[in-house]
Amino acid sequence: MREGDRAEAERLLTRAVEEEVRRSGGRSDGAVLLSRARAALDTMAEAAAEEYGAYTRALDEAEAGRLTFGQRYAREGAGTPLLVAAVAAVAACAADLALGTGAGTAVGAGATVAVVGAAATVLKVTASHVPAASRRAGALGQPGGPEQLRLQWLTALEVRGIRPFLDQQRVLSASAGAKQGAPQLRRTDKSAAARRRNVLEQSFGQLPEPAGPFTGRRTELSRVAQWVQAARASTETKPTVVILHGAPGSGRSTLAIRAAHSLKDQFRGACVVDLRGDSTEEPPLTTRDAMLHLLNRLGAPREQLLFRERSSPDQQVRRLGELYHQHLTGLPVTIVLDDASDAEQVRALVPERSDSLVLVTARKPLDLPADLPAWVHQLPVDALDAAGAEELLNAAAQEKPDPYDAEASDRVRELCGSLPLALRIAGSSLGPRTPRQLASDLGAYGPVEPVERVLWLRYTDQTDTARRLLRRLALAGRASLGAAAAASLLATDEQEAIRHLTALARAGLIDHVRGSRYRLHDLVRGFAQARLLDEEEPSERTAAQERLIVNYAELADSVIRLVDGKTSTRADQFGPHGFTSLDAALRWLDDESSFITAALRHAEGVNQAAVLNLLGALCDYCLLRGDLYRLGEISELTQAVDQGLLVRSVQWRTGIAARQLGELDKAHTTLSSVVNLYFEAHHDAGAARALCSLGITLHHQGNLTEAAAKLQEAMDLQASPDLAADRAWTMHALAAVERDRGHLALALDLLTEALVLHREGESVHGEAWAHFQLGQLGLRLGDVPRAERELRDALDLYGRTRDARGEAWALTQLARARLVDGDPSTAAEGLRQAASRHRENEDARGEAWTIYYLGQSLEETGNLDQAVRELERSRTMFSRMRDVYGLACARHHSARVTRDQRAAQTGSLRNSGFARQLLVDARADFQRIGVAHGEAWTCLELAVVDAGNARTPGALALCDEAAGLFASYGDRRGEDWARFLRCTLLPYGSPGGLEVGSAVAQEELAQLSRTGHPLRDGKLDDYVEAYQLLLERGVDLDAGWQAWRLGMVPSRHAREVMGVAVTAAR
Repeated sequence: MREGDRAEAERLLTRAVEEEVRRSGGRSDGAVLLSRARAALDTMAEAAAEEYGAYTRALDEAEAGRLTFGQRYAREGAGTPLLVAAVAAVAACAADLALGTGAGTAVGAGATVAVVGAAATVLKVTASHVPAASRRAGALGQPGGPEQLRLQWLTALEVRGIRPFLDQQRVLSASAGAKQGAPQLRRTDKSAAARRRNVLEQSFGQLPEPAGPFTGRRTELSRVAQWVQAARASTETKPTVVILHGAPGSGRSTLAIRAAHSLKDQFRGACVVDLRGDSTEEPPLTTRDAMLHLLNRLGAPREQLLFRERSSPDQQVRRLGELYHQHLTGLPVTIVLDDASDAEQVRALVPERSDSLVLVTARKPLDLPADLPAWVHQLPVDALDAAGAEELLNAAAQEKPDPYDAEASDRVRELCGSLPLALRIAGSSLGPRTPRQLASDLGAYGPVEPVERVLWLRYTDQTDTARRLLRRLALAGRASLGAAAAASLLATDEQEAIRHLTALARAGLIDHVRGSRYRLHDLVRGFAQARLLDEEEPSERTAAQERLIVNYAELADSVIRLVDGKTSTRADQFGPHGFTSLDAALRWLDDESSFITAALRHAEGVNQAAVLNLLGALCDYCLLRGDLYRLGEISELTQAVDQGLLVRSVQWRTGIAARQLGELDKAHTTLSSVVNLYFEAHHDAGAARALCSLGITLHHQGNLTEAAAKLQEAMDLQASPDLAADRAWTMHALAAVERDRGHLALALDLLTEALVLHREGESVHGEAWAHFQLGQLGLRLGDVPRAERELRDALDLYGRTRDARGEAWALTQLARARLVDGDPSTAAEGLRQAASRHRENEDARGEAWTIYYLGQSLEETGNLDQAVRELERSRTMFSRMRDVYGLACARHHSARVTRDQRAAQTGSLRNSGFARQLLVDARADFQRIGVAHGEAWTCLELAVVDAGNARTPGALALCDEAAGLFASYGDRRGEDWARFLRCTLLPYGSPGGLEVGSAVAQEELAQLSRTGHPLRDGKLDDYVEAYQLLLERGVDLDAGWQAWRLGMVPSRHAREVMGVAVTAAR
């Protein structure tokens, strides 16, 4: 803008801001608002660029023909008139001198004549200039003149630039005010809080059960409780750290677990992490891995557990430490750091700013740094006293010795070093042995360590099979195991394995953890490992290890096959082990997942096909359960091994997990690379599965055209009958894409065939998703009863497969069905419950769509303010996860509700600038991703806004565009609405004027009324009839467009259902 014009625009801007501040009652900050407005002035001026251009052109043309007084005087008075005046003055002076007049008088007379002549010249020029200036001023004010164009420019600037900007600032101010009014609600991450609460509730169940005899440690237990109570009574919030130090076998870990159970009412969660500080078999657990384990058990955000950074170890530990301490701030939990040896590592794992209890077990006292903000206590765990040792021997005995032999008991205690582990194992032989026989047998082993002495005794007491099992249990690592692992190691059936496990547990050689799970004590594992190396050939050890992996691969495949059916990854791979039900199978895999992960770390030299099968089944389980921590572990494990097929298989699942978390860009990148890897390896079945996952990710990103292409490419690769089960998954994914593109008939055909293939492939999970997609398709067609039936079938099948994520999605769509059926209150309640389920599952996309539908439900109940807030929340979530389709839908409906909200406040559509901008953005999004249905309805909503603001020609053009878009995919319902809105606008915007426009509108309405069909919106027939009557009575142009005031515009429900003809199926 020119300087003068900019100054005038700023004066207009200042007046508008002052008016806005007065309207808000002083709530708006005028200085801040004015500074923002001035910064955005150039952007606002673009809205009136056309009017400003016309004004400047007219101004330049007017300036070109204008003469100033000086220019006119130079042209008309500076030539001959001045010369004549000068000549007359000289002549007068000469005449006077000739007549004898004095020189002074003669010169005076000449000067007088010159002045009079000049004045006459000026008067003459003035007489011609004043009328010309008056005529020019009149021309400037004429229609089409610069002055009128200036006013038009200023009006356009205010209406199309300044007012929409102020409306937008008003909405932003209201949003900011809401945040300031309830800061805690806005700052709380509901998703993380819900999952953390759920995980913490379950964490105590992950602790080893406090089974077996526990004697001689009640004093130590009470001291730990006293220290916790003292810390709670303090005004400072600091954790209590208790270092339990003593010799191996002294009962440090048992004491820590007992303390965690006894104090569970004072803490919200608990976790044990084995630091392996003094292990000779495996390297110590790194601080990074310990933090990841603790974060997983204590409910940290799952994306932090899946995506393991590749930065330096120090940077990783620093970042994880920040997350760890932030997560546990103000959260009292019990943490057991078992077998610690590094004081700095312990210091890093002590949660600051919480009332937590940290129980550290170590062989020696640990000197923690003096600056550690915690109450630190050292508690020695020594050998038991005589009374405690006697009590433990009697508690572990099969039969109580009778008569009592004090001397023999003292001798046994001495040989056992009064260590609880040795006493418990030795005591288990009392009954068949007398105390004296036990003392004699123990003494026969000579000068060895007490625990080793006892282990040799009880090892030789066992049968050959039990000894073989004990030796081979060392192959299973440090994780707990069950009957399946024992059966695999012994090459026997599970009943036989259970019998031997029970015998070893009675002998005290294995510890009962919980249920039917057992594990080896570190000292017992070391003993068993030594016996394995001494007494078995390497080939026998390798065969046992391979048998363990192969059998577990068969079992895990059987479980996942019961869920997913005969997919290409596990077709015809049922092993000899079966399960009585799907629920029993999933329970087994729940128990065994930790053991499988540990076993995979020791799978060197084992058949790689079996390892791949086991990895694939475990990854699928992790996806089903949402156990992304374990999926991250497996990903790291395969990358360390660096075997192509293993890496591809795990990366594929990692990409799927990223999509479930809402990390769509990361999922897209990962899956694209996996597709390329499979193609490079000429593995078409794997490439097709990865292409299917990539297509689903593209669908979630809103890139529907490319998603359909990728899914079709996958289907082409899966044309073989052997890949029919894989093809079924791709078909129902493609059906979802085609549904959103408006191709409902094709979507129905795909889903019908997919459901048949899933049933043939015995895929319970696939059937669930097919029913779910059929339910969504039913809602799009407006067939609520069928939709609810399909969705309830899906919900039941999700429950059978324990798919919490699928259950939450089914609940969302069932609640949406209530909304489509006209019951918004029930829908809102159901959607709130579904949103809570999505938050627990950390399914960001599911939560975003549920909140989106909740906003629509609140709109239907009349709560527009809350509806806008929920729709804006969903818009923010879609924007964050880069879901363009969801973002466009949220913008569309947020604009509708914002428009209605402003109209309810002002009584007109005049203040819809912000809503219109949202609609423009939504239309651009729909256009970019090729969703004609969304673009068409957005055009109609834009037409409503433009018509309400007297921009009738633009509104008519938008209606015509919408009609063409609806016709492009056969949506007769939407096309009828576009035609009707066009008829309501013709009297106001027809080039032929009111009479011609009314006549054309009447004719088109009559034609619309004659061409009825079942897919038409039921309200539209009534609107057509009413508007025909209105046209017959005559339209008053001064009253403006009447369709909005009469409520004859499409509602939310009008857009909900597609009017596309679909042949009934099934």
